[in-house]
Amino acid sequence: MTFMCIDAFVTIASVNCENLVNFYTKLLKQKPATWIPNVYGEFHLPSMRLGIFKPKDTNESEFEMMSFDSPLCVYSKSKISLCLEVSNLEDAIAHLTALGHPPPGKISIASHGREIYAYDPDGNRLILHEAKRSVDC
Repeated sequence: MTFMCIDAFVTIASVNCENLVNFYTKLLKQKPATWIPNVYGEFHLPSMRLGIFKPKDTNESEFEMMSFDSPLCVYSKSKISLCLEVSNLEDAIAHLTALGHPPPGKISIASHGREIYAYDPDGNRLILHEAKRSVDC
């Protein structure tokens, strides 16, 4: 028997599913392609699908945030980030800020371009990345 992957996509679990789907609807400026209220929303992005689901009650503790008690919020650390390639980093930062989720840090310069970390309402790390522009000779 051979394992053959025919597709792959990213999902985010949230006990606040509708809130997170609303956030990504505004961030991505699109409605979910699939929407089952308070259960599952799926966005179709260039080269990727992003699904947001509400875990079953029996599994909620696996996906809960640590605390919403402080203004800084304490989130469990994850090694996985949702990286969104943007055409203009400043415009993307302004858009996130207008949604009430300004990136907490400063823009960093990497060999591949500029980027900044931000977080969605559940504390999932977003990396907004603007690729280095090639110089025409």
